[in-house]
Amino acid sequence: MRFVIIGAGRVGLRTARVLREEGHEVTLIERDEGKVRRARSQDFEVVQGDGSREEILEQAGVRDADSVGALTGDLNVNFAACMIAKHYGCRTIMRIDEDYRENIYRKYADEVDEVIYPERLGAMGAKNALLGGTIRAIADIAQHLQVVELTITDDAPVNGYTISELELPADATVLAYGKRDGELGIPTPDISLEEGDRLAVLADFEVLSDVRQILVGETASRAAANSGHGGVN
Repeated sequence: MRFVIIGAGRVGLRTARVLREEGHEVTLIERDEGKVRRARSQDFEVVQGDGSREEILEQAGVRDADSVGALTGDLNVNFAACMIAKHYGCRTIMRIDEDYRENIYRKYADEVDEVIYPERLGAMGAKNALLGGTIRAIADIAQHLQVVELTITDDAPVNGYTISELELPADATVLAYGKRDGELGIPTPDISLEEGDRLAVLADFEVLSDVRQILVGETASRAAANSGHGGVN
């Protein structure tokens, strides 16, 4: 596939590397001369200029691109680039930084194919490391909703229960089930939960602690205390 990426900074250049390693064709657009030199030193094709201008996007091959990723730190540039790319029939991905607000997200989300916010993705990885192996964030659906994967422990109150016997909070739903080393799939009501089994759950942030206590057997704060580290309120 052919991709055009606007922005050769940290996010854009890393994304370009991954795509190239997978065999795709990538062209970068970047205004900053230093970033242009760095990208070219890594053998990337780079068009120097403003990615929100149609003539620059055309130089980068937007007419033949499958997808355009507007990954600069400038929301206005990213949105303008996506609107131009959409006119050419490209899939559009727009970056919003850590200062995004829900109303901004909703304003732009309907106009592009996908909105990403790298800071939240980075925070998700850090959170997974902090929470340990029994709970893992998979995706943020909205500011208050998250999909998490939880691993049933020997101490879990539901160990031995079937899926139909689970009583999760009203704002939590089981989406998928898998054995310790198996793939996640659609759960059936009569599946019996055992140590090492994994459940993917969609939950409101406010009930995540309750969900963890039910499926894992301890809260995050108790887990920290049990490991010898003091919790932070």
